[in-house]
Formats: sequence, C-alpha cells, structure tokens
Amino acid sequence: QVQLVESGGGLVQAGGSLRLSCAVSGRTFSSSTMGWFRQAPGKEREFVAAISTSGGTTYADSVKGRYTISRDNAKNTVYLQMNSLKPEDTAVYYCAAGPVFSRYESHYDHWGQGTQVTVSS
Repeated sequence: QVQLVESGGGLVQAGGSLRLSCAVSGRTFSSSTMGWFRQAPGKEREFVAAISTSGGTTYADSVKGRYTISRDNAKNTVYLQMNSLKPEDTAVYYCAAGPVFSRYESHYDHWGQGTQVTVSS
C-alpha cells in the first residue's frame, strides 16, 4: 500500500518560512517523480513544484525564487522549503508521486492527504 504523508504545515507571518516534508512508503521512491501542488479556498488545485528522479526541478512562476524542492532518496522523503511567504500562498499543500516528470496532476498517481499552510498579513 502506497502512502504519502505530509508534515510541516502551520501558521506563519508574511515574510516567514516553512519547510514541508512528505514521507513516502510502499513505492520505489528513487524511481518516482515527486511533485507539490496546492489548493486555496475556492480555487482549483495548482502545480507548485516538481523534482525528477535525477534531481531536475521545475516551479510555478508564482513561487520561483522563493520555494525550493529537494529530495532525500535515503529517507524516501521530498521537501518543499518555502521562503518569503505571502498571504496568497495560503492553501492546502499536497505532495504527489508519479512515473514521469510533469507539471500536470493527471500524471501523478499517488497523493498525500495535504497539509495546511496559512500565511497571515
């Protein structure tokens, strides 16, 4: 059974930082592309960042330069370091695993339950 468990969300003031983690079990982590998506209240879920099996990365324009995605294959964990947070970053953040390096939800076949990030102004 594949499980993705996010942690690290919380409440932070604008300009602050948070680091999200996503621990993966039941799947060959090192051969999986990992992605982060987010869904704000009343909005559709959107792509945030992805990291390939070889460490290549891609980011949404809205977070480029502020967020960093990384992975530790020894720990089966993917991270999302979020700096210079803004109120508009408030959302539920989801990690996802898939077989291809992609920005599209449909290319990911396993998802975590989500973790809330709230940025106050």
